Amino acid sequence: MTLADVSVYTILLIAAVLSYRTGKLTRTGAVVGDIVGVFIYKGAGVTGLILLAAFFILGLWATKWQIDKKTLTGVAEKNKGRRTAWQVLANGGISAILGLMAWQSPAHSVFVQVMIAGSLAAATADTLSSELGTVYGRRFFNILTFKKDTRGLDGVVSIEGTLIGLIGAMLIAAIYSISLGWSVVFCWIALAGAVGNLIDSVLGAALERRGLIGNNLVNFLNTFTGAMVCWLLVGMG
Repeated sequence: MTLADVSVYTILLIAAVLSYRTGKLTRTGAVVGDIVGVFIYKGAGVTGLILLAAFFILGLWATKWQIDKKTLTGVAEKNKGRRTAWQVLANGGISAILGLMAWQSPAHSVFVQVMIAGSLAAATADTLSSELGTVYGRRFFNILTFKKDTRGLDGVVSIEGTLIGLIGAMLIAAIYSISLGWSVVFCWIALAGAVGNLIDSVLGAALERRGLIGNNLVNFLNTFTGAMVCWLLVGMG
């Protein structure tokens, strides 16, 4: 174990404790989040951790933004936005699995790093479009029928929220590119985030609203989609 590893593990531990103490994560959520961070670090290095931190910080900020307005309209997150272990896995589980795979197979680490970025881009796009779209959206419609629908319901989107989600995916793509170099991969990661967010809305309207699957599974499939889009694009490239 290197000094860099010890430093990163210490920072992750401190972040987990602070996240629990400040009410951002439940106790088990903090433990699982720490493990997710370790796996991503071992597979994608410091860049992977920065991407994870960016998603986490942007998500917390978006959740708290205009919380009073969200509460009045009935779209504020329950439990004051505190994330559970299942929510952590729903958004970061795919990235953690990929990090573990890259850790065990370093020859594929560069390939997997792009997939991790795509996964976190999808998670970021979904979170920002959901949390900020309910605030800034003007017209809300069902993603399947395109008919006017109620703000905050599963599968209901707005143009403003969709664009905000794309910006979130582009932020993750930009962080990746700043760290590892600008190339067409920026577009791939941004596209992965947008597609994952779209799939999230479709699953929400088609399955989650009917009670066939839960929100955590929807989010997990969203991040899986983001990773798979990057996998396909990298393979084609």
